[in-house]
Amino acid sequence: MDIKVILLTIAVSFLLAVLLGPLFIPLLRRLKFGQQIREEGPQSHQKKKGTPTMGGIIILLAILLSFLRFSDKTGDFWVLLVAALGFGLVGFLDDYIKIVFKRSLGLTARQKLFGQLLFGIIVCVLLYRTDHSTAISVPGTDWSFDLGWFYYVFVIIIMFATSNSVNFTDGLDGLLAGTSAIAFGAYTIIAMRMTEHESAVFSAAMVGAVLGFLIFNRHPAKVFMGDSGSLAIGGGLAAVAILTKTELLLIVIGGVFVIEMLSVIIQVTSFKLRGKRIFKMSPIHHHYELSGWSEWRVVVTFWTAGLVLAGLGLALAKAM
Repeated sequence: MDIKVILLTIAVSFLLAVLLGPLFIPLLRRLKFGQQIREEGPQSHQKKKGTPTMGGIIILLAILLSFLRFSDKTGDFWVLLVAALGFGLVGFLDDYIKIVFKRSLGLTARQKLFGQLLFGIIVCVLLYRTDHSTAISVPGTDWSFDLGWFYYVFVIIIMFATSNSVNFTDGLDGLLAGTSAIAFGAYTIIAMRMTEHESAVFSAAMVGAVLGFLIFNRHPAKVFMGDSGSLAIGGGLAAVAILTKTELLLIVIGGVFVIEMLSVIIQVTSFKLRGKRIFKMSPIHHHYELSGWSEWRVVVTFWTAGLVLAGLGLALAKAM
């Protein structure tokens, strides 16, 4: 695979995000598309109220334009496009409802689940039509096993879990943009090793887009990506793992997202069963904030953890 194409994809996507930022941020501000902050959240976040959100549109446009330019538009192209844009649409509707009705919560849990399920099923249909393998490989080994028809249920579970765990991670300035850039960077390398052109180009486009967005989203953030960005990133990440047949490896490379989701599950379960909280607040990045860590310290620590896990994932992928 031509590394020049990958580097050019990253550069173009990055440049598009950087150019789109100054155009969209003032527009979002004029439309009063400001973030609603939960009252029960950290009090330090109340000053962020009104910061333009739905910046995920910037990411999606940068990805779409660069991906259209450098992809080969094979069957994998449509899987990646549906995963990113479909889940991004669900997030867009969620953001829009939050803004229009001035609520910190948008779509109901059932509505969001239905949207994610719908696009997950479409992805499964596309995979079936391209004769995508239903076998699962165990990271770091040459073992694999075929799930048969259950594989498509597994795909929907992966997409649902990944999109929501990524969504949970989007809670601090630059946190998700940085960790997702690291995860997609690892998958760019993996896809290139496997000569999976579409997945490599898509991952590269995502790296460039989120890094370009990070310029405006770093602390103190001038714009938030919202669910339109986080759900699109999660859907795209799951699709790349599925297409590169590294579904289980995603647990390692996306380890930060897994930890974020587990912290929510543990917190909710403990409170319902025991009436006690394990963390000061979940997702876990808020726990560290309430423990006295600065927002920047939490973000850098999580970025570092993401780098370590991505390195481990690359080592395991090489052994597969």
